[in-house]
Amino acid sequence: MARFKNKNKKALARPVKNQPSVDHITGQKIPKSFVFSRGKLPGPLRDLELDLRKLMLPHTALKLKEKKRNKLKDFLNVAGPMGVTHFLMISNPKSVPHLRVARTPQGPTITFEIQEYALAADIARSQARPSCPKELFSNSPLIVLSGFGSGGQHLKLTTIMFQNIFPAIDINTVKLSSCRRIVLLNYNNETKLIDFRHYSIRLQPIGVSQRIRKFVQKHEVPDLRNLQDVSDFVTKAGYGSESEADEESATVSLVSDLGRVNRASTKSAVRLQEIGPRMTLRLVKIEEGLCSGAVIFSEFGKKPDDAHEEEDHED
Repeated sequence: MARFKNKNKKALARPVKNQPSVDHITGQKIPKSFVFSRGKLPGPLRDLELDLRKLMLPHTALKLKEKKRNKLKDFLNVAGPMGVTHFLMISNPKSVPHLRVARTPQGPTITFEIQEYALAADIARSQARPSCPKELFSNSPLIVLSGFGSGGQHLKLTTIMFQNIFPAIDINTVKLSSCRRIVLLNYNNETKLIDFRHYSIRLQPIGVSQRIRKFVQKHEVPDLRNLQDVSDFVTKAGYGSESEADEESATVSLVSDLGRVNRASTKSAVRLQEIGPRMTLRLVKIEEGLCSGAVIFSEFGKKPDDAHEEEDHED
């Protein structure tokens, strides 16, 4: 006998198990997000959507299911019971990629035009030694904003929106082991563009050769066939490499042990490696409500262009 699907069934996402809603240290509500598309997207923008979901881990729905008939209110109805606080929506009106960041359930909504973007896979291919282990995404990234203090009210609203997307941290209680990623946003006051970057953070002890560091971290038996003595393995070149050439401003003194190599009361070099995605954004509009309401700011004056009007009608 044929089986018919229930058309009224709305299974958009499954709640993530063992994810608390309130930080047990700060007592603040942990922000959660949905990343989804509005309208039809080409393949590269679909990949960008997946990259943004991965960036927002662990407090997002990585396997959020979307359907063409889904309206914005469908996502909003599911967001409430799941404690979702923000929407990140990608659209492509008239072949111009846009990113909308909204606070649920009542707004505001900030719309960005994506001028340029690079996927995480593109960045990995451009690197000689790409590294992006799954452990990086067990904690939320840190957020750093630069250049936003020199603008007007619209930049202040943008700053608040991005700061509230990720959980707040208490510098007195935060664990160094949980600081594995960082999101950097830099606003250029001349071009009015925002550079969006995503990096992994790793520490390397100063004064320890690369050979010793790898041996301690990976527990691999070293190749001693071409050496006369074990001491050659320890004293051979490696101290004049990257671990010794760090600037003083790029080093930190640890207050606690971090891993097997970075020990307390020692200096370690801070290394950033870009893991993507990368975007160049232009702020074009801020609305008072959730993709609706009064326009607080518009880059195009009182009358936004046709592309943005068409984008609004999609919802």
